[in-house]
Amino acid sequence: MTSIDTAQAGAGTGAAAPRVLVAGIGNIFLSDDGFGVEVIGRLADHPIPEGVKVVDFGIRGLHLAYELLDGYDVLVLVDALPIGEAPGTVALVEAEMPDGPSGPGPDGTAPALDAHSMSPAVVLATLANLGGSIDRVLVVGCQPESVTEGIGLSASVAASVENAVTMVAEVLADLAAEADPSTRNQKSETTP
Repeated sequence: MTSIDTAQAGAGTGAAAPRVLVAGIGNIFLSDDGFGVEVIGRLADHPIPEGVKVVDFGIRGLHLAYELLDGYDVLVLVDALPIGEAPGTVALVEAEMPDGPSGPGPDGTAPALDAHSMSPAVVLATLANLGGSIDRVLVVGCQPESVTEGIGLSASVAASVENAVTMVAEVLADLAAEADPSTRNQKSETTP
């Protein structure tokens, strides 16, 4: 499991940077579904900004929901994502947040919880049911070519991993800039 934690590095410095969790999710035994895991592994070779924790959660969605209880401001999910584009296309999507805890289903029973097959929507609903919340969820997603049984990414998705690493780095830089009052003032001074 890859985990890089700089979330405590800025403690006590007065830095206004948001606490960010970058979570790679997916199943490495289902071909391109392992995209998020691969991107997180590559991020280990890059500098990670202060206040950011990068973790490969794989198929441990319940673990991710509990990790989010630690008080993050932003979740950046990295995952294979069907977006209706050519395989290997990388996109940034802002996820809709659930309104609150989810109740029982139409039949009056709570849905069964499978900790190894939780979609991002189920993770967020579980977080809400646990009493937690997150302000913002961004998804760096890649259109898969295949999610059939097999280890290793397809050629088109493998070729997109570095693009996703770059996109994650840009997202983190943008989040830091949004939180930096001096950057906000510069932007408002240059915007007509």
